[in-house]
Formats: sequence, C-alpha cells, structure tokens
Amino acid sequence: MTEGAVREEFQPAAEQYRRELLAHCYRMIGSVHEAEDLVQETYLRAWRAYDKFEGRSSLRTWLYRIATTTCLTALEGRKRRPLPTGLGSPSSSADDELVERAEVPWLEPIPDSLVDGDPADPATIAASRESLRLALIAALQHLPPRQRAVLILREVLAWPAADVAELLGTSTAAVNSALQRARAQIQQVSPTEDAVVEPVDAGQRALLERYLAAFENYDLDALRRLFTEEAVWEMPPFDGWYQGPQTIIDLIGNNCPASGAGDMRLLPTVANGQPAFGLYMRGPDGVHRAFQLQVVGLGDGGVHHVAAFFEPSLFGAFGLPAELPGEARS
Repeated sequence: MTEGAVREEFQPAAEQYRRELLAHCYRMIGSVHEAEDLVQETYLRAWRAYDKFEGRSSLRTWLYRIATTTCLTALEGRKRRPLPTGLGSPSSSADDELVERAEVPWLEPIPDSLVDGDPADPATIAASRESLRLALIAALQHLPPRQRAVLILREVLAWPAADVAELLGTSTAAVNSALQRARAQIQQVSPTEDAVVEPVDAGQRALLERYLAAFENYDLDALRRLFTEEAVWEMPPFDGWYQGPQTIIDLIGNNCPASGAGDMRLLPTVANGQPAFGLYMRGPDGVHRAFQLQVVGLGDGGVHHVAAFFEPSLFGAFGLPAELPGEARS
C-alpha cells in the first residue's frame, strides 16, 4: 500500500476516537477551546506519522500517546486553570467590590454533547460524565502536569503502570509513586461523592424548574430557598466566591443588571455531566443577549454549588445562540 493510501485509511479509522480524545485533552488542560485545538494537533501529528505506525499497540492507544504528549508540551510553563474557590482566598462578602482577573486562565466547562460516547452504552456515558465533573477537573488543576497525566491514564483510562512509564520515559516505580501523591492531593481538594448528584429523578428536575423560574421571574426569595446552607457561588473572571443562601442572594441583588421579571431568560443545557443554563440578559432594545453560563451542582436538599462563567464564547461551544429576540416567556 502506498504512503498516500495509508494516510487515506487514517481518517475513518481514527475519527471514531475524536470525542474521547477531546475529553482526555480537556481533563489535562481544563479548557474546551484549547482542548479542541490540541485534538486537532493530535490528529495532524498522527496523520503525518501514520505510515510509520507499526501496530504494536492499538490505534486508540497510539492516539492517546500522541494526545498526552501534545498536552504535556502545551502545559510547559503554563499556569493552572482554577476556579475562584481554588485561589486560596476566604469567601467574600456580598458587599465586597467585584474584582475581575482577566489575566487568570480560568477553568472552563465542557458541553456533554461534545464528549458523550455511544448512546447505546449508558454505562460508558455515566463513567465519562463522572470523570468530567467540574469539581474534579478543578481538583486536577492542582496537580503538576505529569502527575495529572499519570492520574488520568491510570485511574480514568486504566492503563497499566508500565505503559504509562513508557509514555512518560520513566520507571514503573516512579509512576506508582506519582499516582500515590496525586491521589492524596485530589482527596484534599476534591468534593465528596454526595456533592455531585445528577438530576435523574422527578424531584431534582422539579428543583431545576423552580431554579429557572426564580431567575426568569426575578424572585430572589424563591431563589434563596433553593440553596443549601453551605451553598457556594463563584463566577469567573471575578475572583471572589460566596457562601450561604443569603450572601448569594445579596450578591445577586447588589450586582445583577436585572430589575424585574422577564429581564432574564435561561436555556437548559448539560455541562460536565451536570445541569447547566445559558442565562440571557435583556438589553434596552428588548433583545436578550448571552450573559453567563451557569453549571449547577445539586446536593442533598437543594442547589449546593453554582459556577457562573462570564464568557460569551462558551455559548457557541454549547450550541446556544448569542441572542434571544422577542419577549420573555410567560
């Protein structure tokens, strides 16, 4: 087979792995936009080298090797991507001035639609969503890049330690040691399992409907009742984070541009295996424009965490429109 024919064979053989490679690069990088670029780079490198692929491993494993190396190269000299809760500062008061930190490379959410696997295999989808939950991705950012790679390859992809060692050019003992350190660090910063409940039952769906209605009706009293006592609200690129229902409601009341029912509209979506909403704010011309993308964490008894991202470019990644013309829903 000629070199050209070999490369023509590459595209259909490799394309089936694009979604899981995107999930892998996102776990490493913490940015949906950068992850998409790194997957493109991975496929370009693999296409160029495909005529030399000898089949000693599966094509899938070979692509993961290239993707991991590409991510590690991209992470050289980079700062980690945190959420405001990961900056090490205490919680803020609702009266504190909002401080925007545009220089911080903030963590980004990722749409489930880009990374969900075979819809005929619910177990695979559930496992993928669990390994992509926002709090875990934020926790991974606390690890040095090579430790991060070790943890993902060993714990998420279930690679043997020897294969990870070969990829990273180190020993099996060093991989096992790095895995132990990574696990210990993740246990310190990762949330407990009961803090990441997916909306799978009627009660949780009803809770999310009340949450949407409270925003669209600008009913702050109703919204306050939906938060748990330890609820946290954070909103990159602002560096503060806020804890407790009353503090969160005071923050919204003090700073939200909305003044009444109909000023805000929410479109449901799914991010990192969790419920999410694109929130649109009505302008003077009556048009609702992309304002913030909220990823909502549900705990026992209510909403326990909201990460509200003020990044309009995320709306496109989620397939959400930039504007919603017309009047608010009744």
